[in-house]
Amino acid sequence: MGLSPQEIGNKIKEKREQKKMTQAEVAKKAGLNTNYYAVIERGEINSSVETLNKIIDALGMKLSLD
Repeated sequence: MGLSPQEIGNKIKEKREQKKMTQAEVAKKAGLNTNYYAVIERGEINSSVETLNKIIDALGMKLSLD
């Protein structure tokens, strides 16, 4: 079974903090509204694969389907 929105948000937040980036910096780099990015990071919504890909790219992460 896949990750919940909360688990995805936690992983994104952890990576963002490791990179010492703000939510606004990641959102801008991903081409997203800062408030929308914050909602994703808190795990309050299911995001599209396209949106998650933008965030993953902005954080220099790799998508793993394992």
